[in-house]
Amino acid sequence: MKTKAVRLYGKNDLRLEEFDLPEIKDDEILAHIISDSICMSSYKAAIQGSEHKRVPDDIDKNPVIIGHEFCGEIVKVGKKWQDKFKEGSKFSIQPALNQKDDPYAAPGYSFRYIGGSATYIVIPNVVMELGCLLPYEGDAFFYGSLAEPMSCIVGTYHAQYHTTQGSYVHSMGIVEGGNLAILAGVGPMGLGAIDYALHCDKKPGLLVVTDIDEARLQRAASIYTVEEAAKNGVNLIYVNTSGMENPVEYLMSLTGGKGYDDVMVFAPVKPVVEMGDRILAHDGCLNFFAGPSNPAFSAEFNFYNVHYNSTHVVGTSGGNTDDMLESLDMMAKGRIDPSSMVTHIGGLNSVVDTTLNLPKIPGGKKLIYTNIDMELTAIVDFNEKGKTDPVFAKLAEIVDNNNGLWSAEAEKYLLANAKAI
Repeated sequence: MKTKAVRLYGKNDLRLEEFDLPEIKDDEILAHIISDSICMSSYKAAIQGSEHKRVPDDIDKNPVIIGHEFCGEIVKVGKKWQDKFKEGSKFSIQPALNQKDDPYAAPGYSFRYIGGSATYIVIPNVVMELGCLLPYEGDAFFYGSLAEPMSCIVGTYHAQYHTTQGSYVHSMGIVEGGNLAILAGVGPMGLGAIDYALHCDKKPGLLVVTDIDEARLQRAASIYTVEEAAKNGVNLIYVNTSGMENPVEYLMSLTGGKGYDDVMVFAPVKPVVEMGDRILAHDGCLNFFAGPSNPAFSAEFNFYNVHYNSTHVVGTSGGNTDDMLESLDMMAKGRIDPSSMVTHIGGLNSVVDTTLNLPKIPGGKKLIYTNIDMELTAIVDFNEKGKTDPVFAKLAEIVDNNNGLWSAEAEKYLLANAKAI
């Protein structure tokens, strides 16, 4: 079986190539990838090469396929797994394998024949052994791709913890009915965090979302409205901190001076982290969600408050399998809709340039359909491209009828009408 895939050979060395996959073993599965969304983690792996914790040292000789937010269909099942997985079934994957002997190894970073930026892949035995090949029953493949980033968000909420005075027992999760702040929170992952906060089982009473980009704040407010939040028992406030003389004072005023039980930081920016520390309430938990690309990144934290106010900090990097199953279940039931994360659509031919330039490309998630040839295109540009291209004209009509959001209908039309890679 031939595959086309984007492979990493070294720092800033990504190549789209066609090559033969090996015949699957009895404990492996051959799969067809349909969609993969590009994560900032793939950019970090691409620019760091073998210096990245998850990337092997010998990629110059044994390149790895990048991409870890993928969804597709099973093509052929080895004998060992034929009682559990069937040909033609849809699947998603949990890339955080967390192997005891190799905790950093993950599809999309560490393997020669499995990664999301490909047409066909071979899924190794370890993925199934660890329960990381997940059945997916949804209509649209892109939801399966977004289940992985959503699982990271779910994991963030579950990783929050709080204490009881005089007790060393930790109570996991955000404070139900408490004050939650999501800082730098209207990027793609921040939008998912808002969605989850409004629709999960343990909701905050007050949710304050900050950013310095007014256009992105307005887009977020049009998708996750104050009115919808109120129906779910949440007082949602969007705040543009750009130009504020004292944003900490203003954010504290929204809580009556109490502060925030839970703070999530969605940008690796020193002043944002330090602002998060300053608005923590007693026993407040700060989650540093945004992984920095600079290994020396640091920020000040008030240790007087750590000692006397019991403030604390956690960090999460990816969700676990239970988090991903929760994401898939909530999407299947229509409780969350991560389509708000997606701002660009492209084909496999756009992966190299998109990945290497990801921080320079505005917007949210870049969703790739791996079997088509299509330059990366912002959804907001569909109407303009539609003036000369009937495929984009129809896509523009579909997304315009869906509040500007990507959808199962748009995906189905694209897969049926786009140019094959």
